[in-house]
Amino acid sequence: MSREDKKLDASDQITGTRQPKARVTISHLADALGLTKGTVSRAMNGYPDISDQTQQRVRRQAEKMGYRPLTHAQAIRTGRVRALGLVLQIDEHDAHGPFLTDFLAGVTTAASHEGWTLSVASAQSDSDMRDVLERLVAEQKADGFILQRTRREDPRIRTLSELAVPFVLYGRTRFGVDEATLPYSWYDITGEETMRLAVHRLFSMGHTRIGFVAGGEEYNYTHLRREGYLTGMAECRLDVGPDLMCRNARLVTEGASATRRLLSLPVPPTAIIYSVDQSALGAYEAIPALGLEIGRDVSIIGYDGIPEGAFAQPPLTTFRVDNRKAGEALARLLIRQCRGEDPATLRDLSTARLIERGSDGPPVSTPQEIARRVAAARTSS
Repeated sequence: MSREDKKLDASDQITGTRQPKARVTISHLADALGLTKGTVSRAMNGYPDISDQTQQRVRRQAEKMGYRPLTHAQAIRTGRVRALGLVLQIDEHDAHGPFLTDFLAGVTTAASHEGWTLSVASAQSDSDMRDVLERLVAEQKADGFILQRTRREDPRIRTLSELAVPFVLYGRTRFGVDEATLPYSWYDITGEETMRLAVHRLFSMGHTRIGFVAGGEEYNYTHLRREGYLTGMAECRLDVGPDLMCRNARLVTEGASATRRLLSLPVPPTAIIYSVDQSALGAYEAIPALGLEIGRDVSIIGYDGIPEGAFAQPPLTTFRVDNRKAGEALARLLIRQCRGEDPATLRDLSTARLIERGSDGPPVSTPQEIARRVAAARTSS
């Protein structure tokens, strides 16, 4: 420490105050790196004409020196506020509860790493969603938006496309259309492959009568997962008809109703695959009430990996989705798009991980035995 610094330090101790450090400017950063201010500025803002190596070097030095850009000045200069937008629609069936905490943690972590923030708002309904998005854009609260729970026909896509605002989808859309022709950026989980693997898992255990309970028909994931189930059944050469598939079961109560319907068939399934864990939890109400045991008489497999499944008895076998990883990936894809990259090149697929628990296993009852026991349980009640 220099004499002058020691004098200042001593003075601070006497007065009980400390002079604030001078703000590190982009000029200081440029001098330390031996680069021009323009190069440093473009590197900090992720312009594609600056190499990744230089961008990383600039950001490391900025962190070392404690450089923080002035947000308002940067917004004027670049037209960006360095903020991602997320609008939650609170009238949806579970208000985003099962996945939101991990998802938001992933988004904010990745955004913070790049020096960006997250703006979260809520919409009351589909009609309110457009108004909220338009307001956030007009008020410059976000440079782009993450659209979670993609629908087959998604009005949010139309709104943001008309406003020429970047967005990234959590889930592919427009099922049946060649994805390569759609200029959208997305991150998704291969739910169709997961359902196919679920069928093969149950078939390998000895199940030949396997039912399927789908989620909401408006969501694209439902159709992808149904196709995966049908593919798996065809590969295992198992008969499948419309009676073995139930639709629009997203809640526990809806899952219970679908389970009762499947097990009331003349030839009921010995195993059931659920498109979402919430509906799978309904089986824990329906199956014991029909005098059957989960994991022995009827095997069940879910999809999502929500915490409640681990506490069910027996614990639910499911395919877990890493929503924190998804949030991180979506934030990175959107930031890259905001910096000018082609959205059609910003796509990523990931997989769900099997969590083996006690709700599935080899069948101990035939469909005929299950039918007799269900009939007896209904008669006694």
